[in-house]
Amino acid sequence: MPAVLLPLALLVTWDAPRLGGGLGMGGQAARVETAPERQLTGPKPPVISRADWGADEDLRSEPATYTGAARAVFIHHTGHPDDYDCADVPDMLRAMYADHVQRLGWDDLGYNFVVDKCGRIYEGRAGGVDRSVLGAHTTGFNHDSVGIAALGDFSDGELPQELLASIARVAAWKLRPGADPHGQVRLVSTNDASRYPEGTATAVDVISGHRDIFYTHCPGDGLYEALPEIRDATARLRPRPR
Repeated sequence: MPAVLLPLALLVTWDAPRLGGGLGMGGQAARVETAPERQLTGPKPPVISRADWGADEDLRSEPATYTGAARAVFIHHTGHPDDYDCADVPDMLRAMYADHVQRLGWDDLGYNFVVDKCGRIYEGRAGGVDRSVLGAHTTGFNHDSVGIAALGDFSDGELPQELLASIARVAAWKLRPGADPHGQVRLVSTNDASRYPEGTATAVDVISGHRDIFYTHCPGDGLYEALPEIRDATARLRPRPR
């Protein structure tokens, strides 16, 4: 029996907080890049484009905006049940995209990238995968960061190694040159809705979970506990300092 995807999308509680307007979740205008970035570090993995998963670009209400090269990566889950069929993922993405825009009132899909349990990587928010697109995934900390969402819940049970490996591949590719996947970086909150009041500078792990800076159980416990493994795998994929 084919999966009934739209009701599932309406039942899922997305973990990213509500977005107001087209300025990103901190409510501040983003810096606009005039040219693609030239210095990406880890190897670029295969990414399934928005066109290939069937994103309806007419749903988007604002043009893409850009921020600085990623100083941090925030790992999320989408909250879907883990037992989906990977063949159904494009339909699931279209439903999630419509929900973010039509029900939550956002201007696009919130996450920069989505990774399914089979390890396939999907372009999330529009604007170009090779550029630093300002996401809507992590209240107060969207600037100079990348949001990667694992499609599922991943609160318990054994995590697919394909999922973890692909998350690490995206992180290794998108983190700016010199970023240490095992290190920390100091970021300034742009929103009082996060764990840190607006204007507060705080040290966060370069690869963090959404729950580290927002009041949420995202990502699921199993995925959150796998963050050290993701950091290790990311570091192995990064060029070594000379």
